[in-house]
Amino acid sequence: MTKLEIAIWSFPVLLALIGLRMPIGLAMLLTGIGGSVLVNDSWRQVMSQMKSLPYDTFSSYSLSIVPLFLLMGQFATHGGLSKALFNAAQAWLGHRKGGMAMASVGACAGFGSICGSSLATAATMGQVALPELRRAGYSGGLSTGTLAAGGTLGILIPPSVVLVIYAILAEQNIAKLFVAAIVPGILAALGYMLAIAVYVRLKPDSAGTSEALPYAARFRALLGVWPVLLVFSAVVGGIYFGIFTPTEGAAVGAAGTGLIALVNRGLNRERLVTSLLATANSTAMIFFIVLGAAAFNSFLAFAQLPQEAADWVLGQGFTPLTVLLVILLLYLVLGCFMDSLSMILLTVPIFFPVVSQLDFGMPAEDFALWFGILVLIVVEVGLITPPVGMNLFIINSMAEDVPLRETYRGTLPFLASDMIRVAILIAFPVLTLGLVWL
Repeated sequence: MTKLEIAIWSFPVLLALIGLRMPIGLAMLLTGIGGSVLVNDSWRQVMSQMKSLPYDTFSSYSLSIVPLFLLMGQFATHGGLSKALFNAAQAWLGHRKGGMAMASVGACAGFGSICGSSLATAATMGQVALPELRRAGYSGGLSTGTLAAGGTLGILIPPSVVLVIYAILAEQNIAKLFVAAIVPGILAALGYMLAIAVYVRLKPDSAGTSEALPYAARFRALLGVWPVLLVFSAVVGGIYFGIFTPTEGAAVGAAGTGLIALVNRGLNRERLVTSLLATANSTAMIFFIVLGAAAFNSFLAFAQLPQEAADWVLGQGFTPLTVLLVILLLYLVLGCFMDSLSMILLTVPIFFPVVSQLDFGMPAEDFALWFGILVLIVVEVGLITPPVGMNLFIINSMAEDVPLRETYRGTLPFLASDMIRVAILIAFPVLTLGLVWL
């Protein structure tokens, strides 16, 4: 068996291990080590490599951003910012048909801008908004589907942990990637609100309404979200204008969010310890997946699969758009079985060299940013597609009276919105790159 054949067969082996419920990081690590032994025909060489691989992987300065953004999300949760965001959005939209569901999407977008994690956004906003939606007469499917989809905004709206990981893998500027994600993130939130508006008109019984508040009360509720705007502007604006590096920006965001939580009396010694432990657990999980992906991608590099794949695609004469659409379709399929971070770590080192050699009519850096945002949007869809769909499980576990099948159906309008958004961003790259060019 040739090196290339070993590399190709490693994918079904990896998926089989994941199907047997082995942790994804461990599955990639074992497959990578086993494949490297077969390719190099030497245990000694592979073990020698494994001595240095963890250090080489985790000595990256950029990876220090990950625990800081996770800590920022923990502080935001304890600081009561999620409830303030929901109250403000509800005050302005709650009296409209489907308005409370739209308010939930808006609150998810706001919380995602200071959290960086889709799972944390879904879990936190689910605790705040789900009881209110059910109390207002929203159907189980629309309530859980809205919050599951709204939670995915945490992966796209900066700052985002997955955006950071992609930037490291593709060797791109983190600040520019954050800026490139702003307009697509806003389009995502608006698209979800439009999907809700259409859905409640087709099924009027699925949503209720609340009384309209006077404008004085609306503006008072709006004042409660100024800490979110302050943290987002400080982190993203400071990074974009070169006031500090992305890692320093993450530290500023974590410190600022922690101070806000302390002022709001949402952070005491017990909750501080809980936040630190939760951050450590999440960081350890992410870093172990990163290590497994590094071992697996090192094996693929030994087998020269990325180079062979790029040469094969170029030799077939496929149009660049065809290759892009096929790759995005593969992400949709993988999203049914793998989590977002694992997909990014596993596939970007393979797919990015392939598409980078195609002519999309734009500079290499612009293409890398545009491609990254498209990939993250499609990966985001994987969070609400069965059977894995982690956001679906998180939200459904909070709504014990709602069958999982009903939650699946509730996400369909949002999946349609995602597909339309991907088509728009492919057709008009300026929507992604416009702010970067300014």
